[in-house]
Amino acid sequence: MCGLFRNKYRIGPDRYRGYDYSSPGAYFVTICTKNKNHYFGEIENGKMILSEIGAIAKQMLIGIPVHFAFVSLDEFVIMPDHIHAIIVINEIQKNQNDYFIGSSSFDNGLLTGTPGEIKNLHMSSISPSSGSLPIIVRSFKSAVTKTIHITKPDFEWQKSYYDHIIRTSIELSKIRNYIRDNPIKWNKT
Repeated sequence: MCGLFRNKYRIGPDRYRGYDYSSPGAYFVTICTKNKNHYFGEIENGKMILSEIGAIAKQMLIGIPVHFAFVSLDEFVIMPDHIHAIIVINEIQKNQNDYFIGSSSFDNGLLTGTPGEIKNLHMSSISPSSGSLPIIVRSFKSAVTKTIHITKPDFEWQKSYYDHIIRTSIELSKIRNYIRDNPIKWNKT
């Protein structure tokens, strides 16, 4: 979905509208490098050979459950220009204060509070929920970028990422196989 912002067209996120991405469940995520640059390594004989940058990305990916204790990492693969992962949110992590900041309140249907409190309340209502998939992915991408920029300042991710909500065990099995087979199929497409 495209929209006009500051007289420029932008592409909106592909998230499933109305879905709570902090809900427990399994999510298939693909995160790509900008311009499909091969930062993470190369495929040789159907196996991924990680570069130093690829090893950093893998270390950070494996570290997601350390930083988000309610998350586990299922199958994943680092490819030359992208990462596929199944991220599992095991429990809801909603903070009850996410939508009520400062002393802002609703009084007879009208929002009351200082302009700063009202702005913060508005930003809270449109921002991703704490413990949600967008927060997890954003944190991962940020940590990788900060670490890699020490030695490779031109590294960049593609904006956003692809996600798919996994709903059945059959679907989970197919996606796991797709991830495992990705390096083997790399040069065949």
